[in-house]
Amino acid sequence: MANDRLLAFLSSACLIRWCGTPVCLADIPSKMPKKKSARPAKEVFNVDWPLFGELSRALALKVAREYDPDVVVGIATAGVVPGAAVAAMLDRPFHSMLVSRRYQAAAVRVTPAMFGSAPAEVRGKDVLVVDETCGSGETLRLAIAAILDAGAADVRSAVSFKTGDFQPDFFGLETESTIVLPWDKEIVVHGALVPNPKYE
Repeated sequence: MANDRLLAFLSSACLIRWCGTPVCLADIPSKMPKKKSARPAKEVFNVDWPLFGELSRALALKVAREYDPDVVVGIATAGVVPGAAVAAMLDRPFHSMLVSRRYQAAAVRVTPAMFGSAPAEVRGKDVLVVDETCGSGETLRLAIAAILDAGAADVRSAVSFKTGDFQPDFFGLETESTIVLPWDKEIVVHGALVPNPKYE
């Protein structure tokens, strides 16, 4: 109670003594040592097309050694690119489904949303679901749940880049860096390729 009264008094007083020097209460934070960031800024990992191709090849080989899916499902939008590549290398049918934090949103959603449904072709099949990156695993978990609800016999997950704590069944490379994919580095504006402004 005494502390509450003291804080109320100090808040109402413009000047107090800070280490013997009169200062305005509003200036105290600037005189205190700056708090260091708990997390340093992430490094950026720019992925080029040749590296993407090799990672897709390595991912397909990892899957082939342990799992024989009947169908490969890529999570749109970015997961369809590695998903289609892996499906082609495994010689399996490819389908896609849309799970996104950004699709039809003015701002990035806190949690991903599913648009549409899982492909009907997964019913009774062993399915490999593929995305480009995986951090929290929320997108993959949502996709896997939808595929199981659609009647899949078994579902395994694969990502090009494991970037967080979630453990997919297969991944190409593990990194904490921010990933910039080759198809996302540049965008077409007025008929010309220009650097994507979201990475400037």
